[in-house]
Amino acid sequence: MLWTDIAISTFKIAFVFFVVLTLVAYLTYAERRISAFIQDRLGPNRVGPFGLLQPLADGLKFIFKEDIIPEMVNKPLYIVAPAISLVTALIALAVIPIGYGFSTTLLGLLKEPVYIRLQIADINAGVLYVLAVGSLSVYGVVIGGWSSNSKYSFLGGLRSAAQMISYELSLGLSILGVIALAGSFRLNDIVEAQSKVWFAIPQALGFLVFMVASFAETNRLPFDLPEAEPELVAGYHTEYSSMKFAMFFMAEYTHMIVASALAVCLFLGGWYPLPFGGWFGIDIQKHWYLPPAVFIGKVFFLLFLFIWVRWTIPRFRYDQVMRLGWKVLFPLAVLNLIVTSFVMLFVYG
Repeated sequence: MLWTDIAISTFKIAFVFFVVLTLVAYLTYAERRISAFIQDRLGPNRVGPFGLLQPLADGLKFIFKEDIIPEMVNKPLYIVAPAISLVTALIALAVIPIGYGFSTTLLGLLKEPVYIRLQIADINAGVLYVLAVGSLSVYGVVIGGWSSNSKYSFLGGLRSAAQMISYELSLGLSILGVIALAGSFRLNDIVEAQSKVWFAIPQALGFLVFMVASFAETNRLPFDLPEAEPELVAGYHTEYSSMKFAMFFMAEYTHMIVASALAVCLFLGGWYPLPFGGWFGIDIQKHWYLPPAVFIGKVFFLLFLFIWVRWTIPRFRYDQVMRLGWKVLFPLAVLNLIVTSFVMLFVYG
């Protein structure tokens, strides 16, 4: 069955990457339509019905645009930087579970049915894997800013590195309370531990810290200081064009998807539909499609929240961003961990 396992794993990797990259394209469309609604205008509505082919047009535009490489750049690092940002965001999705799974004979190709989990890789240290891989994306931004040999790109890269490292600490501490309640680093175990109550209720403070830190980690407004147009032209990707430029934005939206999926797994009950009560006796093995539908619905809600906040709250100053990270979020994350530890020790023994 070795070849079967390899074939199934390869198909799952290809399928997840295709779906995520397609979703990234249409997230740009959704953001433009939602921002247009917020600002009382139409948004993209010319390419295809309701503008639904606009992402395809944008993709073709980036593919056929001239790929300009400035003379004074460090060419190897300049070329590899966008790929680092995008690949580190994509491989973080490998351990995200969206449901249980189902049995199939692969349209009759197998004599005995095989069980296919709705997850690429189920590892015991899933939370650590996502945090470790996600933190590597800062290298793409820093390398892209430094290798461009531009003062604006360099300052944007420095800002991004400082911001991501500052908020990574608060984000990691906010997750420790969830790990203490679940007693595991495995994402499937954490979701199953929420079958009676979502962790967003006992860990409301940790959930708040996690979401704010996620906004900062993805460089979204009001935390988009690394690419603040009035100060840095376009930030760390000022000197990029064509698909290299697009890959930085694809990485940003992929990080949004990863952050949303991780928040659903850790705080919002994963594939459990309500904060209390589980599935109310529904046979999930028979109706295997219900858990992923619930999971994806929650992810879409958080993605809408990312877009909504971007077009509602103005950008912070850089000193405000650092103050919020170190003087507000970090103490709150530590407080949440201390309170959770005391409750686990003295209430649950």
